[in-house]
Amino acid sequence: MKLHKPFFYLLIGVIAIGSNACRQDSKKAEDAKEIIQVKHPDWSKNVSIYEINVRQFTPEGTFAALEAHLPRIKELGTEIIWLMPIHPIGEKNRKGTLGSYYSIKDYKGINPEFGDTLSFKRFVKKAHDAGLRVIIDWVPNHSSWDNELVTAHPDWYAKDSTGKMFSPFDWTDVVKFDYNVPEMRAYMLDAMKYWIQVYDIDGYRCDVAGEVPMDFWDNTRKELDKIKPVFMLAEAEGPQFHSAFDMTYGWEFHHVMNKIYKGDAGTADLEKYLLKNDSIYPEGAYRMYFITNHDENSWNGTEFERLGDAVETFYALTVLVPGMPLVYTGQEAAMKKRFQFFEKDPIEWGDFAKTNFYKTLLDLKSSNSALYNGKEGGSWQRIKTDNDDKAFVILRKNDNNQVLGIFNLSKEEITINLMDDGFEKKLNDLFTGVEMELVKDKPMTLPAWSYQVLYK
Repeated sequence: MKLHKPFFYLLIGVIAIGSNACRQDSKKAEDAKEIIQVKHPDWSKNVSIYEINVRQFTPEGTFAALEAHLPRIKELGTEIIWLMPIHPIGEKNRKGTLGSYYSIKDYKGINPEFGDTLSFKRFVKKAHDAGLRVIIDWVPNHSSWDNELVTAHPDWYAKDSTGKMFSPFDWTDVVKFDYNVPEMRAYMLDAMKYWIQVYDIDGYRCDVAGEVPMDFWDNTRKELDKIKPVFMLAEAEGPQFHSAFDMTYGWEFHHVMNKIYKGDAGTADLEKYLLKNDSIYPEGAYRMYFITNHDENSWNGTEFERLGDAVETFYALTVLVPGMPLVYTGQEAAMKKRFQFFEKDPIEWGDFAKTNFYKTLLDLKSSNSALYNGKEGGSWQRIKTDNDDKAFVILRKNDNNQVLGIFNLSKEEITINLMDDGFEKKLNDLFTGVEMELVKDKPMTLPAWSYQVLYK
């Protein structure tokens, strides 16, 4: 039952939140400066990331069937493959027919739907041979109810006020671990080492990382790096995670983009976000930006449902701002359906309609140092126009490399004049190859939800 507080206490809370907002942002900025960041793997400076939903990626839903797609994924311009959980799925309290990937029955096992030990080893080797890195989804906060640990080590699980194990949130198919138990922590670290030592994977995407104590992550990163330099992605947002993780989710940026399309936010909110990100995150922190992912697609709608005719525009924006762009299963096919999460629901790839769009942008990301990740990338600035309510123009610069993104983030055609200097006057249009000469105060007409990417 949800209890409602008296209005007086609610009012006091609102006042307190408002009065403390500036102090909290200031404290975050101070915390960011104190964070000792992880050392990113050298290969990560100019890469993008591709999320694979193994169950739905092919009709077979196997590692063996995935192998045929590896050259295509590499050619697309992505280098990190993130596999959604590949472990056996719990049967007790299972959701749907096949269950949730995030209900882990065996942390050292492989889901028989996908293959076996040999087929996964072969897949990782094939990926490495193609010049790709492989990270797997890791679920450390909870296991399935029929994981053998539940009966073998019930003391490893959190208890409610009645002394019973419980599910976190409304995830009834899983049971929550207790990270106050040293033996439980040791088990989890050992299991994470196992996949690197036995299968030579390159790191992890860590599910609900914010629900696990930060000191566990700090120690785990140090121990994993002793085996090989790993790449770690946290499903979390906050500067504190960058002491252990290379990259965190840019959820707030994602929501700002959705709001802009709906008319509930504007270009000022976008600039405000980027400035805040710079102020509270360590300088070298990687942020992951996306227009869709497995959660968004299945639960909140496809990118076409949420962003309509601005899908390309907002994806181009995720490539041009400082961060690492994500491609999720089906984006290059312009997929317009929500995957069923607990059932077999394979994608129909068709003619891979958007491949050239993604490849063109991601090739620029990997080849032009202005768009590199973290400290390796260029600075950014917003170029002012005479219509900044609707236009967002961003300049990235690194040495002699420049990328200029011109966006109309509105549903109507607009005309703008560039008011600032600081960029090369002659730049190449990324999608047409035509050299353009930009002249200050010379009007430019931008169709609704349009974008233009220019580079040197």
